Amino acid sequence: MSLEALCLRLRSDSFVTLCVIDKLLDDPLDTSFDIEPFIHGSMKRKLPELELAIDGLLTPEQAGKIKVIKQHYEDLESRKTDLEAIILSLAESYAEEINLILTVPSFKNLFSAIAVVSQIGVNMGVFPTAKHLCSWAGLTPPNNESAGKKKSVRISIADCYIKPLWVQCATAVVKSEKHPEIRNRYLQLKRRGHKRAIIAIARMLLMAIYHILKNKVLYNPDLTRNPMFVQQTVKSRWNKRFYWHKLRVTELRRLQPNSHPP
Repeated sequence: MSLEALCLRLRSDSFVTLCVIDKLLDDPLDTSFDIEPFIHGSMKRKLPELELAIDGLLTPEQAGKIKVIKQHYEDLESRKTDLEAIILSLAESYAEEINLILTVPSFKNLFSAIAVVSQIGVNMGVFPTAKHLCSWAGLTPPNNESAGKKKSVRISIADCYIKPLWVQCATAVVKSEKHPEIRNRYLQLKRRGHKRAIIAIARMLLMAIYHILKNKVLYNPDLTRNPMFVQQTVKSRWNKRFYWHKLRVTELRRLQPNSHPP
């Protein structure tokens, strides 16, 4: 049995990996123990593969390497816990905004909400509209046109931290049917390409967070809609109705006979 084979077989569950490794390090020469008490119930269907993974000889050199790696892993976990404690202490003053962001679909992790606050802040007054925020985050295609020729409309690179976060959240939320206003919009845009649709969904989420932080309200499906688009749509429909009404009145007046008094 090699160290690489053991890690590859057990990498699907870190808790199972550590339990089995601890058992092997207690007695490296004993590899015929029952592995079932050390695995999770969902891993029982992989029991033959796990037994095959630990079948073999674990040399003292390999056991020494595993101990060093395990100590390094535990040290990294300890440092990670310390850093998370520092981040949480710094985020205490933004608890209200973080709780509001956690109501947005796909934002279930506390540190994801903290990452949003750390990147865009909590004062939305610096952005005149939600479109300005989306443009700053690199989620809006540019208007690159010269002499009637439309050039590249690729979105900007923007920040290397904020955009991947929005893309991950958008990719996760379109798979869920709990929020039909987002999933239906994704299915409508999917014909233009998966990547374009994901960027559009990410822009919807960012616009919703903009209004949430600006108005201090919880998430609701109406926040994913663009108010300017809705207003322009209503206005265009009203202008179209008025045009056809005026055309009909003009046509009726033309068809009516002139009835002048003798």
